[in-house]
Amino acid sequence: MTTTSNHYVTVLWEARAKPGKETAMKAFMTAAVTASRHDAGSIDYEAHQVEGEPGTFVIFERWESREALEGHLNAPRMQDLVPRLLDLMDGGIEDGIRFLQPFRPAR
Repeated sequence: MTTTSNHYVTVLWEARAKPGKETAMKAFMTAAVTASRHDAGSIDYEAHQVEGEPGTFVIFERWESREALEGHLNAPRMQDLVPRLLDLMDGGIEDGIRFLQPFRPAR
């Protein structure tokens, strides 16, 4: 995991629902996103459904620091949420995690 020169961490997480669980996964994620937005150090936390791909979801997250992200991942509510999410999704949570490193062209 890398931090930017501003020390924030950007995460892109993609997950696909198991066949027949698309609606349930969307409802589950909708309910879970609000609490994550209020975690300490959250800058952005937005859930998306991929257009033209029912059941494929992406969460864009930006955190003030690695510590803030770790706090989110280790929040007590995650002990309940993760097993429920795994029941709805194909694959594992780690399969869809990508850490983003911003760059800009030189001036």
